[in-house]
This record gives sequence, C-alpha cells and structure tokens, in this order.
Amino acid sequence: MLTPSYGSLHKLDGATRLFHFDARFRGETHSVTAWEVPGAEPGVRNIVLDHPLFQPDKPGVVYHGEEATGPYAIDGDKFAFYCSAAASYVEACDERPAAVHLHDWHAGVYAVLRRFDSSYPSLADIPTVFTIHNLSYQGQRPLDGNASSLKAWFPELEVDPALVADPADDDVFNPMAAAIRLADRVNTVSPTYAEEIVNPSDEETGFIGGEGLEDDLARRRADSGLIGILNGCDYRGTAAKPPGWQSIVDISRRTVEQWNSRQPAEVHDIALDRIARLPKRRPLHLLASVGRVVAQKMRLFLEPTLSGSTALEDILANLGDRGVLLLLGSGDAIYEEQLIDIAAANDNLVYFNGYSEALGDVLYAGGDLFLMPSSFEPCGISQMLAMRNGQPCVVHGVGGLYDTVEDGVNGFVFDGRTPLEQADGFVECVDSALKLRRDDPLHWQTIKNNAKAARFDWASAATNYVRLMYEFRSV
Repeated sequence: MLTPSYGSLHKLDGATRLFHFDARFRGETHSVTAWEVPGAEPGVRNIVLDHPLFQPDKPGVVYHGEEATGPYAIDGDKFAFYCSAAASYVEACDERPAAVHLHDWHAGVYAVLRRFDSSYPSLADIPTVFTIHNLSYQGQRPLDGNASSLKAWFPELEVDPALVADPADDDVFNPMAAAIRLADRVNTVSPTYAEEIVNPSDEETGFIGGEGLEDDLARRRADSGLIGILNGCDYRGTAAKPPGWQSIVDISRRTVEQWNSRQPAEVHDIALDRIARLPKRRPLHLLASVGRVVAQKMRLFLEPTLSGSTALEDILANLGDRGVLLLLGSGDAIYEEQLIDIAAANDNLVYFNGYSEALGDVLYAGGDLFLMPSSFEPCGISQMLAMRNGQPCVVHGVGGLYDTVEDGVNGFVFDGRTPLEQADGFVECVDSALKLRRDDPLHWQTIKNNAKAARFDWASAATNYVRLMYEFRSV
C-alpha cells in the first residue's frame, strides 16, 4: 500500500526510512522520502511518502475546505503531486510491482502520467487498474489558466484533451474520468453499483447513476473493462455479546463530554440533555445509525413524506416513548443543522455530532435495528458491521445495500420511484420491522441469525481482484 504521509504517518512508532527519490512537480524537482510503517496485516507492506507538499496545513489533515480557492484546489495540488511521486517511486524501486491499483479521483493523475509522460517508461508495462468508490467526488480542476490546474502541475506535459477532459466542459480536467478511460480495467465495489452507474442520474426519481460519466462507463462495460466486485468485511471484530444498556449510555455520555470539553457546542449540550433523559432500563426498541452527514446518507432521513414531516420525524413519532434512535455522524453543515433542530424537538433522538470509533462499535453491536437509507451506495460497510453483530438493517435497495441485505431474510429493504415514495417507504419499512420484532419474536430471531451468519469476506473479494483485475492479460 502506498499513501502520502500527510506530515504524520512517517512519525508512527516503528517507522523505517527507506530511501529518497526525485519527483517532478510545477516544473521543479522535489526530493521525496519513502518510509515503511507497521501495519496490522502480516505480509502487507505499508509505504508512506513524505514531503511538505503533502502537508499544506497542520499534520494529519487529509482533506481541506476550499471555498476561497475553489473546489479541490488544495487537495488537487496535493494529490497531483502524490501521483507524480508515486510514478517516480515505482520507477525508482528495484523490484517493479506486478500491478498498480488506483483508487478514486485522488489517483487519477497517475493514469495520465502513465499514458502521456515518457519520463516513466516502466509504467506502461505494469497492469494498472482503477477502483471507483464514489462517483460523486471527481476532483475536477481547470486544464489550464489556473494555479491549480493540470498545466500548472505539469507544464511540460502534452495530453490528449479527449482523454482527460470532463464530459461537460472541454476546459476542465477530470481525474476520475481520465482514470476510467486510461486504466486497463475499472471496477466498482459492488455488482449492482456497476450496473447503476452506466445510466444517467435523475433528480426527479432520486436515482443516482453515472453522475455525468455514464457514457465513459458504458463504453468500459462494453469492452469488458468495467467489473463489480463486492467489498469485504473483517469478521474478527465481532462482539462476543452485545453491550448492556448501561454501557451504551455510559459510553455515549463520556464521548459527548469529551467532545464538549474540547469544543463546546449547543449540539453537544442537546445530546447530553437527551442522554440524561434516557430511561433507566433499555427501551423496547433501540434504533441505531452511523454514517457521514452528507446528501448520500442523510437525504432520505430528511426528505418530506406525505405527512409533511421528514421521514426521520415520522419514524420518531411512530416510536413514541417505546424506543430511541441513536444517530452518530458529522459532515455537511446544512444537514447537521436539520438534525440538531429535530434532536432538540424530540426526546427519543440522540444526535452525536462527531466521530468516535468506540461509540460506533457500540451502536453496531448494541442496537436492535440499524437504519441505512442511502440514496445511493457504492458498497457500504455500516450494514455489514451491524449484520456481523446480528443487528438487522433497514436499507434502501440500491448498490451494495441491494447486494448484501435480503428483504425479510436477513434484513429489510425499501424502494420507491421518487424521493417522496422512498421516504414514505423508509418510514413504513421501519414501522413494519418493529412490528415484526414485537409480534413475532421467533421470525425476528431468524432474521437476526441470518444477518449474523451472512459473510462478505475479503478472501473472496481478493480472489476476484486477482483473477478479474490483475491477471487479465494472461487470460
């Protein structure tokens, strides 16, 4: 694995400096240091590249807010330089890799350098594949005429605009599109998402597809270059038994108190108030949700239903004093504000505005029903983490959710032809699941057992990657 250090990873305990090498960027030569850092998997080497350009802000920051300089400006600079450094690293290694695997827009420039830069003669002979994790983020920057543009990054590079430009604008460089066109093979992280993205997105129906890249993706599918391989889940972390109610409450309180001590905020005060109001005994229904607070994950929570309220408010109203929803996540301010307002008005919602792995683990292991109504889902890991602990999930039947959750067998699936129908379907699905849990405990236990028994293992995924992505030249 190769990644930037971001000014911090090379300082981990046990890090070993390997060697220096030169990489070109903005017409200049930069000295980059390769380090090897320890990891959890034996036999897997973790290489990080260190240079000040990987740390434009404070150490450890991966992404930057860039309203003043334009979308992807700072991150575009950083990852373009990373791709140059990665290409130079491959050239500098005594032993060439058997394949190079690129992930999302961040690595797209590598595919451009491989095709158009003669300074890297070895790259063309190394099978290079590209995985799409989320088409909503494509990394677009100008082709020229901007300090953060393809021409500014590599002034000597001559490219074919037809292979690197955004489909909607010939003057815009799209690293996601370039990698889709230039990689030897392309895959998505679930079979259903691979089928969805060859079709255009449709706002009226709420369908999220190729996000402007559907024609490029359809061409790759036609030449057998687009494949769907479901991500795996690590089953070593399965809890021996679910946490008790008091443990859930205690971890929730400690987590929010820590957040509030570091950065006091009204949302934390509301959460602490709601935690204090939780019943002493476990409620009849404990609902959980963990995810980024962005349109993909939150739109259907906050979409109006036929009642005029949001789906989330309808779910809370149906729960009444029989249950509580614990929701963990942070992200876009507009969605955070809506969640804060709803939490302030409903005692049976605790909104944890932040990220905590410990609290997330408790919610995956301790809830009765996990909610994941993504508008689209390339694969999804949250549903797998909940299922491995025997917690059934309510999911929207899209992408990897469709590939992992079977309605009435190991979970519950809703759909709809429009966002309104989807929101109503979400509310009805949650209500039906809780009625089943209350009225038919034997059937409910079967669904729980099936969820826990489901296996989406990395060994199978790895076998498919080797066979379908890395060894295709010998097939």
